[in-house]
Amino acid sequence: MGTKEKDYSQYFVAPDLKQAKKRGKENIEVVKFEEIPERMQQVGIGKNYFIDTFGCQMNVHDSEVIAGLLEQMGYERTEQAQVASIILLNTCAIRENAEDKVFGQLGRYKHLKMENPDLILGVCGCMSQEESVVNRILKSYQHVDLIFGTHNIHRLPHLLQNALFSKEMVVEVWSKEGDVVEDMPKVRTEKLRAWVNIMYGCDKFCTYCIVPYTRGKERSRRPEDVLEEIRELARLGYQEVTLLGQNVNAYGKDFKDRVYQFGHLMDDVRKIGIPRVRFTTSHPRDFDDHLIEVLGERGNLVEHIHLPVQSGSSEILKMMSRKYDRETYLNLANKIRRVLPEVVFTTDIIVGFPGETDEQFEETLSLVREMEYDSAFTFIYSPREGTPAAKMKDNVPMEVKKERLQRLNELQNEISLRKNEVLRGQIVEVLVEGVSKKNVNVLSGRTRTNKLVNFVGPQHLIGELTFVRIEESRTWSLNGVWQDTTAQKVSG
Repeated sequence: MGTKEKDYSQYFVAPDLKQAKKRGKENIEVVKFEEIPERMQQVGIGKNYFIDTFGCQMNVHDSEVIAGLLEQMGYERTEQAQVASIILLNTCAIRENAEDKVFGQLGRYKHLKMENPDLILGVCGCMSQEESVVNRILKSYQHVDLIFGTHNIHRLPHLLQNALFSKEMVVEVWSKEGDVVEDMPKVRTEKLRAWVNIMYGCDKFCTYCIVPYTRGKERSRRPEDVLEEIRELARLGYQEVTLLGQNVNAYGKDFKDRVYQFGHLMDDVRKIGIPRVRFTTSHPRDFDDHLIEVLGERGNLVEHIHLPVQSGSSEILKMMSRKYDRETYLNLANKIRRVLPEVVFTTDIIVGFPGETDEQFEETLSLVREMEYDSAFTFIYSPREGTPAAKMKDNVPMEVKKERLQRLNELQNEISLRKNEVLRGQIVEVLVEGVSKKNVNVLSGRTRTNKLVNFVGPQHLIGELTFVRIEESRTWSLNGVWQDTTAQKVSG
């Protein structure tokens, strides 16, 4: 006899790729978060939650919101999944290996569900927005209780209520983006650095990328809401803010009632008393002259720009539908350097895109040499089901992809070390984040350009800006000596 199929119809709203691809003209409303339903306000008292977060900074920030919702329901955070009453996997869909990790983790959590049938095991984030993923979970991971996506995080209290009291699997994934929900509770993971969403979604539709389908169309938060959140972070003593979006440079282009884009927002943010302001991620196509002009004002706007290039070949960039070519990218970088000579560029690069020839890969290497990135996130192309590139003939052998990745990384490591060597003997400003992971007697922090610095210093420096003289340069980090400016002032 075969196993009886579960009936999910009562609490089942599945993702639809065709709907996710559509870009309608309907207005996005800004709404305030509703209170937690009365029945759920104390449901978690005496219980713990565990969130397993995969992927980008946007997912990290989403997990902070999820934690805020759970704690308003009485749950307390635990770092041990085995003692949790609710486990949520906040997932990433950008590459195949990220999905493999999630499915592996789901398999490992199965024994916890068997030991504790009352455990709620949920999957959320970008993977939940994919039809194939939800179908795979329904078929092979029936110990999962709850699936929701990126557009309806604010619905978690209601979804959890259904999962707890119905004892049925609850699936609610909106294929189309909803409204912009303000005043969501958050439990920030740090007291020093904060993530601030300024917009959601992406309309670029690069041929290899699943994000426009999992995150919906571009929609911006109102500037007054963003600025108030940052002012509150300043009042709370945060030292650094990173403005987040799938494409921050497109911020404000969807506004119909005002002319206010990313350069205007950055100009207003730089007037708020936060020592450091970063942003990620930029798309070169939308990086305009006004933004460059504002960044040239410096102040709390740091001299680090993450500017994904993906390939150094104009032909491959066209196949990727990046909407710029090699020359346009280099011209943009040079324009930024003229205004901000001390700028540090980092980037993302994909090797082995379908059809990439040896000559085209060599163009990527030559662009890396010309740009001299301080660091790069490098990846082997990974086809994502539902994207145009997934239908292209993936005709670059895996051994060739791996060899290209190795050559690219060797070149980038050489450049990174050389760029770090320039800092030897210089005194740099460091935001001290905590003790080093490798040595509790060593403090660790980052420069304005996001370089990791390790040094010996007093514990009271954690959470503060201080100065360190660089004594040793490595590929991925710097070692230095703390400069006790207080003692220098006292000694005259």
